[in-house]
Amino acid sequence: MKRRQTLIFKNRPYISGAYAIGGLREGEGPLGKWLDSSLKDDSYGEATWEKSESRMLKTAIKSAVRRGGKREDEIGAMLSGDLLNQLMSSSFMARDLHIPFLGMYGACSTMTEALILGAVLVDGKYSDNVVTGASSHYCTAERQFRMPLEHGNQRPPSAQMTATAAGAMLISSEAEPAKSQTDEAGRLVDLKRVRVESGTIGKVIDPGVKDANQMGSAMAPAAVDTILNHLEDTGRGMDYYDAVMTGDLGFIGREIVEAFLEDAGVERSVIERVYDDCGAMIYAPDREKNSGGSGCGCSASVFCGYLYKNMKTGKIRRALIISTGALLSTISPMQGESIPGIAHAVSLEAE
Repeated sequence: MKRRQTLIFKNRPYISGAYAIGGLREGEGPLGKWLDSSLKDDSYGEATWEKSESRMLKTAIKSAVRRGGKREDEIGAMLSGDLLNQLMSSSFMARDLHIPFLGMYGACSTMTEALILGAVLVDGKYSDNVVTGASSHYCTAERQFRMPLEHGNQRPPSAQMTATAAGAMLISSEAEPAKSQTDEAGRLVDLKRVRVESGTIGKVIDPGVKDANQMGSAMAPAAVDTILNHLEDTGRGMDYYDAVMTGDLGFIGREIVEAFLEDAGVERSVIERVYDDCGAMIYAPDREKNSGGSGCGCSASVFCGYLYKNMKTGKIRRALIISTGALLSTISPMQGESIPGIAHAVSLEAE
């Protein structure tokens, strides 16, 4: 009997609030207008980059709760993660909010990992309101995983830029009240309610990539495996969705996913119509950004900003979001280890 990886949420957990914040580059990028706020400087008024990242995440979490019409003392659990040792950004953020806290670590797959587990808590009626989030910062990731910025080391073209960004979503047992807003053309639009329909838990897939500057190549097979298992578990075709978005594979990883999906029998026209990658979307393709964006905050900010807002207005009705993570540590490459990948998927529907 085949093992199902997909959880179908029968009690209809809803996303009742979301918030996306980005840094300077992200605010100036192609998706900058979809962010709820962007930093004027990447220090965010803090003395260290790590404190800056933690403050970004705190802003996203508190704002998502407030937008969902809830107080912090009404939140049953907070699920959040980042890339730093001991989940420093999330843990230090959590100490100020006094909300029951579960630290998440799935590298850059953390946002959808948190969404799946948050939806499980709400769908199982263990909590009426759960807030989820993830963050990353270019300067903190460079210091921890590569070289301090002061070193000025040159990055190869295949390298991706860690996004300075954070995103948070509030998952609730009840949908938010019906609302309307004016669109860009001045027309009144009834806002949709976005629910978490299902979640697919990924497996660790290791293609044997050892180059830490080839993250997209390392994570792409895990993304494809999760997408195909989700489609098989649900009996759907990829064209069931208006949007299928991986987390941070960048331009190289996106091409690999497209090729693998086509080999698996998905029509090229469907792939071109519905599929994209947050790491390829968040920055314009240029030499400074190398092969695109990465980091927990990359998919978190794109999902909580661009995707969620387009679902609220009905431009996107069904979306499959797949955050992707490279499970290396600061020492594993120096020990000759390869880079295993992981990807978790969440299906969202607007109604």
